[in-house]
Amino acid sequence: MPWLIRPAQSADLDCLSTLLGELFALEADFRIDAARQRRGLQLMLATPQARVLVAEAEGKVIGMATGQLTISTAEGGPALLVEDVVVDVAWRGRGIGRRLLTELGDWAVAHNAHRLQLLADRNNATGLDFYRSLGWQVTALICLRKRRPEAVSGQ
Repeated sequence: MPWLIRPAQSADLDCLSTLLGELFALEADFRIDAARQRRGLQLMLATPQARVLVAEAEGKVIGMATGQLTISTAEGGPALLVEDVVVDVAWRGRGIGRRLLTELGDWAVAHNAHRLQLLADRNNATGLDFYRSLGWQVTALICLRKRRPEAVSGQ
């Protein structure tokens, strides 16, 4: 196999931030802000309730998936919120995204998560087809959000 999946390390932060830039360029609800994305990744790396995985080939990070455990009242226990999934364009179609999600799911099961969930941009047909091919189901729920005024300014 020309690539491998491993837990992310602090040394990967620049590459991960770049990948998030590629992802957020597709998503109308998010803006690219490398400093914010790096801060979020650092927080995820620092907590045992989150997992950041990378795909690596030829010594270079080519993909990533992140997730964090939440408590679900509907499930009566932990659920995994998959936060980010992105594979460099040149490496797509090789099973990397599938493997990242499989390993993230295995981590969730090991942490007793009853459900995996994610948000996807409704206009990302390629991404939606990918998730459906892996057995993910569209729900009747919609996502709502409200940002604190201080959060908008970056504080």
